[in-house]
Amino acid sequence: MTDIVEVPVGDHTEVVELAAAALRRGELVVLPTDTLYAVVADAFSRTGTRRLFEVKRRSRRFPLSVLVRSPKQLNGLVTTVPAAAERLMAAYWPGPLTMVVANDPNLMWDLGDNEGTVAVRMPLEQVTLDVIRAVGPLAVSTANLSGQTPAGDAATAQMQLGDGASVYLDAGARRLSQPSTIIDLTRAEPHVLRQGAVDGEQALAVARGELDPIAVDLGDPVSPPDGADEA
Repeated sequence: MTDIVEVPVGDHTEVVELAAAALRRGELVVLPTDTLYAVVADAFSRTGTRRLFEVKRRSRRFPLSVLVRSPKQLNGLVTTVPAAAERLMAAYWPGPLTMVVANDPNLMWDLGDNEGTVAVRMPLEQVTLDVIRAVGPLAVSTANLSGQTPAGDAATAQMQLGDGASVYLDAGARRLSQPSTIIDLTRAEPHVLRQGAVDGEQALAVARGELDPIAVDLGDPVSPPDGADEA
């Protein structure tokens, strides 16, 4: 079975290159995020994203999300960044807030049946941001088999995914152990698709311009529903 590699304190260069090399080959990697452990592929590797669906036993009806390393990187994935997205990024990124936006139709990727939209977030986890910097945007899902309990640590992820992932990076158990909140910005009005670590009503107020991003109280995370399947 694939070994678990501990993420060292300080210099992440070696483990980042290990993960990046696997992703460039179209393989899968398990990484820590600030919420749960995630299994990722290079978002622009069709081999990688197809494998992610297969290993997760996940239907293409449930498209993959994407992790980015900065708000600026979102510009390369969409034709226009909505004002609501700018406000949400200012308030919550990096952190456990995912936004669904209309993606650039010219992108050569395969995230499943996404119908011209993409769910994007910037995680608050340095080693994962370093991997994104090395590879580019990452297609992502929680590091578990679909329908099973999401993994809050690398060992639990390995028990479920086994050799389906080539590299497991272990940065300890996740404090939140719950997924991000998802806000849909593709409708006439912003809408909470999933309540997670960020208070959804507060996020809607930010998206609508009713609450200044700098006035946001991140507070304690809100308990999510059971069976969540995105990091």
